[in-house]
Amino acid sequence: MSSTRSGESSTETPRITDAQMVQLISKLQQLLPEIRNRRRSNKASASKVLQDTCNYVRSLHKEVDDLSERLSQLLATIDADSPEASIVQSLIM
Repeated sequence: MSSTRSGESSTETPRITDAQMVQLISKLQQLLPEIRNRRRSNKASASKVLQDTCNYVRSLHKEVDDLSERLSQLLATIDADSPEASIVQSLIM
């Protein structure tokens, strides 16, 4: 009988190896603007990369929310039959 943790069956997704984890963290570092610039001087730990990733995703969500709010305000001030409204609608679609 093979040993499994917490009753995991052998048919579940295989575990990620340490080498694969290092490769995934490295790819993630390349996607994050502030880490990408800092990475050349020193290597960030995996936990730091994950923290920075979470912070970056949160900031992107906030930016999307802010832009959505600004767009809603803009649309509320434009006459629906104006040329500007049709331009804005075409950009959204």
